[in-house]
Amino acid sequence: MTLQRRILILATAVLLLAGVGVLAVVRASSRAAEKDQARPGGPQVTRGEVSLAPGGGSRMVFRNMAWGPHRDELATAPADAPGGPRTASGVSCLRFHAAAGTGICLRADKGGVQESYRAVVLDAALKEVSAHPLAGIPTRARVSPGGHLAAWTVFVGGDSYAGTDFSTRTSLLDLRTGKLDASLEDFTVLKDGKEYRNADVNFWGVTFTADEKAFYATLATGGRTYLVRGDLAARTVTTLRENLECPSLSPDGTRLVFKKRVPGLPAEAPWRLYVLDLASMRETPLAEERSVDDQVVWRDDRTLVYSLPGDFGADLYTLPADGSGAPARLADSALAPAFLG
Repeated sequence: MTLQRRILILATAVLLLAGVGVLAVVRASSRAAEKDQARPGGPQVTRGEVSLAPGGGSRMVFRNMAWGPHRDELATAPADAPGGPRTASGVSCLRFHAAAGTGICLRADKGGVQESYRAVVLDAALKEVSAHPLAGIPTRARVSPGGHLAAWTVFVGGDSYAGTDFSTRTSLLDLRTGKLDASLEDFTVLKDGKEYRNADVNFWGVTFTADEKAFYATLATGGRTYLVRGDLAARTVTTLRENLECPSLSPDGTRLVFKKRVPGLPAEAPWRLYVLDLASMRETPLAEERSVDDQVVWRDDRTLVYSLPGDFGADLYTLPADGSGAPARLADSALAPAFLG
């Protein structure tokens, strides 16, 4: 073989290798772009600034469940186009809520032999203000309307509300003083007009009143659940009604949406959604026939938002609060929304 032919073969091989390298780079870039989008036809998610500050326009901030590099990050989308493109923050949360420029983020800490969890208070720029270790798996989180109080619930035994073999711990934090009530079980329970004590007492699903002096929550004891109203100054909780779970107070303070166990439904999916008028104590069933295991959010005084299982973990749905209409999908691959304006 002549020297000229050898040089020609070598040059051809170099060009082929270069072409393969370029093709690999193009394909890798294409795959990265595909990953930055949840899935074909799914929401587009890009990194950017996310704020909890009031006055930033009507928007929804939530845990992004879309598959890709921004999964589990707090993301935002316009309230009038919640299914459109999303801006991801880089801050990851398992459960989240926000109001008046304050956020509460229940997150997992990776590393170590066993996964641990923290409740992290966030400011309007999503910077950590304080952090508190959690005794179990995060499940519920709420911030008061004025942004001065936060509450969260974790499973310390079991991992589902559907059965009876579970234990929860619910904590309250006053952000003005830094005082942490590690467990609502330290409050005095008033049941049927008398002080009540039982080792099986559990609380979950706190929702605060607008004046930030009281709250509603679920109390479980003796195989039953109760709606309770809590008085923060007196450190008492008083039972109001049986068979109410995960209450959420309307912005005008007149109604609670909640999930209720309905006889005859499957043990693993026992709930239906109802609204309770606090003045008349009259219940209204809502037009959602599926079992909802969520603490519903009020988008406004007329509209509710909640999650149901989806292809990538959870999807958000919306529903009228007066019992009319029908459920409508609000956003794919999303969980734990807070509506800010």
